[in-house]
Order: sequence, then C-alpha cells, then structure tokens
Amino acid sequence: MDDPFVDRDQLEQERTHLMDHLQAIRIFARVVETGGFGRAALSLQMPNATVSKWVKSLEDHLGVKLLERSTRRVSVTTDGAAYYERTRHLLSELDDIEATIGRGQTNPRGALRIDTGGSTASGIIIPALPAFCERYPDIQLQLSVTDRTVDLIAENIDCAIRSSADDPALVARCIGTLAWTTCATPAYLDRFGTPAHPNEIVDKNMPVVGYFSASTGLTHPLVFCRGDETITLDRVRNDVLVSESNAHLATALSGLGLVHTLDFMVRPSIRQKKLVPVLAAWRRAPLDVYVAYPPSRRYSTKVSVFVEWVSTLFASA
Repeated sequence: MDDPFVDRDQLEQERTHLMDHLQAIRIFARVVETGGFGRAALSLQMPNATVSKWVKSLEDHLGVKLLERSTRRVSVTTDGAAYYERTRHLLSELDDIEATIGRGQTNPRGALRIDTGGSTASGIIIPALPAFCERYPDIQLQLSVTDRTVDLIAENIDCAIRSSADDPALVARCIGTLAWTTCATPAYLDRFGTPAHPNEIVDKNMPVVGYFSASTGLTHPLVFCRGDETITLDRVRNDVLVSESNAHLATALSGLGLVHTLDFMVRPSIRQKKLVPVLAAWRRAPLDVYVAYPPSRRYSTKVSVFVEWVSTLFASA
C-alpha cells in the first residue's frame, strides 16, 4: 500500500539528481586523469560536447571553476585539484561497494591496487601473475613496487604484502614464512674462505654487502640461529650497502661480498652454481609474511580473491 505522505515524484527527481551528480563527478575525474576533454570523451565513448556539458553542470552546481579551458589545453584549477583528490577516493570506495554485490561476487572486476616490496614482486608474485589474470580477467591489477611502508588508507591502496602486522589501523593475515640464506660467489669464497662459524665473518674481516632501510638509514644486522643459540653481528665490514632487495642480489652475483637475504631470492642462482650457500646450520628464524588491508576492504570481492590466491602462492614459496 502506498504511503500517502511520500511524494514519489519528488523521490524520483532526487534519485535522478543524485545519479546525474555522480555521473558528472565521474566524467570530471576522467577529464583530469586523461588530461583533456577529447581523450576523456574517447575513453568514455561520449561526444566531446556531452563531456563538456557534464563538467559545466558540475561547476554550476558547486559554484566554482574546476577546469581552465583554452584552445590548446585543459588545466585543473586549485579548487578542481582539491575536489578531484577528495572525490576520487569516494568513487573508488563506491566502485568497491558495487563490486561486492550482484555479479561482482562471482565475477570480481575493477582496479585492484597492491603494494609489495621489490623482491616479492619480482621473485614470487609477478612470475605467477599470468594464472591470476587468466582466472580473473576483469580485474586490473595495479602493482606498486616499493620497499617503503606506504600508508594504505591515505594512498588508497587495497592491500599490501608486509613482514609485520603492527599497524592497528589495518587488518592483517599471516600468509606464510620465508627462509633466510647466507651466500657468496665461488670466486669470493676462493679469495676469503668459507666461514664455518658466524664469528669468522668478523674475525677474518670478510666483506659483507649490507642492507639498510631507505626510510630510517639503519643497516640491518646479520642474525644467525642454531638451536637455542643466537648470534647477532652488527659490526661487520660493509664495503657496499644497498637499500633495495634486487640490488642486494646483484651485488652478490658481482662478488662484492657475502649477502644475508631471503632464500627465494638466491635459490635460482644457487641452483645455477653462481652462488654458494654458507653457514647452512646457522639459519635465523623464518620471516613471517602478512597481507594487510584497510577495514573498509574487508568485504571487497577483489581483495578476497587476491588474498586467497597470494596465500596459496606464499605457502609454497
């Protein structure tokens, strides 16, 4: 039974206005992202005049100028840049919500923004990506590769692969562990000898390629474990220091020193006899690996399928 106090014509007008407003915001965002009305119109499969009309209606609604137009180019005003930065996050959230209902539950789609370090990207995730892309063809994966700790919420990242779960603002799930290996080239070991005990690295003044944090500048110590015994070497000969994991591997292959790194990084080179493992009885505890994501992504189908896939991947790494 119809409610006599509800003006259905007014409700329909408000609904239409809201849908039109969202359409105008999406079109404005596309103009900003593509850098012009023509490219935006092409990507949206709309006439140029229609795109211009929608943006003009948004400017009229807001009472501010969002774009500066000239015969040669389009530039974003200060108000336009601020409006874009705020609304793009809202549009992304709306897309995620819509992807969790309807056909999105069985056919996840849209952009999926992942952050991970260089070593896990090149050594674990990217080699396996063809299978993920074949299984989920409607997901566009945006892989941000960096060894810094990004702010997932502020930078609108869906999830990240990390070695810690200490951020209370995020949901974290342990997806596996990664073993450590110490190794060097055969030529290096011929020159400096093969250590039988971690302390020999210091006693014999053996060159070690150190790994330092790009954010803090601190060099990671070498940690060795055998049973209940743990030895930490924080004063070793570092002729070379690097802050990126693939560069760390490259220095090892160049014979610049011993490296203490994750096993999956050097395993192929060890199989090819380009590197030789040492101190195999002195391995530090494996590194726990987590996938972390903002609470708002908890019900995202895209995130769910990626988390399940990457969990399987790291379980066999």
